[in-house]
Amino acid sequence: MSYDRAITVFSPDGHLFQVEYANEAVKKGSCVVGVKGKDVVVLAVEKQVVPKLQDPRTIRKILRVDENISLAFAGLNADARVLVNKTRIECQSYRLNYEDAPTVEYVAKFIARTQQKYTHRGGARPFGISTLVAGYNTDGKPELYQTDPSGTYYGYRAVAIGNNFKTPMDLMEKKYEADMSELDSVKLAVKALLEICEASTNNIEVCVVDKNLPEGMRIMTEAELEPLVKELDDTEERLKKLQAEK
Repeated sequence: MSYDRAITVFSPDGHLFQVEYANEAVKKGSCVVGVKGKDVVVLAVEKQVVPKLQDPRTIRKILRVDENISLAFAGLNADARVLVNKTRIECQSYRLNYEDAPTVEYVAKFIARTQQKYTHRGGARPFGISTLVAGYNTDGKPELYQTDPSGTYYGYRAVAIGNNFKTPMDLMEKKYEADMSELDSVKLAVKALLEICEASTNNIEVCVVDKNLPEGMRIMTEAELEPLVKELDDTEERLKKLQAEK
C-alpha cells in the first residue's frame, strides 16, 4: 500500500507523509528570520529575484493581520493568501465578540488549529506554509510565535524558517542576547540572513513590529538597510578563511 496517497492514513512507522511533504515545501520557500527584542520584534525575509516586467509590490512575504500583529511566511504564496485572509476575519470576529484585541498567542493558536484541520480530513491537503507571527500582547510585551503545516505552534526569542534555515539558526543561537535594542535586533536578523544570501539590499526585506508606530509596523527602506548591510557583510573575511584552510 502507498501510504503517501491519502492524508488520513498513517504509515506503519507512524508517519503522515503528506504532512512531511508539506514541510518540504516550506523548506523550498524563501528564508524568514524573526528576532524578539526588548520592545520590538524584527521580521526579515530573503527576497527572490523578480522578473523585469513584474511589479515587485505584488510579492509580499510580510503581511499585517491586525493592529499590533504581523505575519511572515515561508512556503506557497497561494496557501499563505488563503490562510492570512482566514486569520484577518478571525481577528475581526474576535474584536466584534469580545470588544478587545486578540493576543499574539490567540492568533498563532488559530493559525495552527486551521492548519491542523487539514491534516486529518479527506479531500484536502495540508497548507504548504510555515508562519512567524509577531506582535504585542495586552501587557505591552512583544511576542514571537512559529506555526508549521502539522498544526503545532511554539513561542521563540529568535527563529528561522524556510530554505537553509539551519545556518541562520546556528548564528542566532550564538549571538542572541535577551532584551536587545531595536538596532541590535535588526542587526542580528540581517546578519542571520546574510549567512545564506548575497549582501545586497535587493535580497533582503526587513519589518520592525513596534506598538508605538501608527500602523504597528514599518518596512525598512533600502536607504536604512544599505549601511547595515555594508557593516555586517563579512564575505571577504570568510573567503580569506577558506583560502587559508586550503
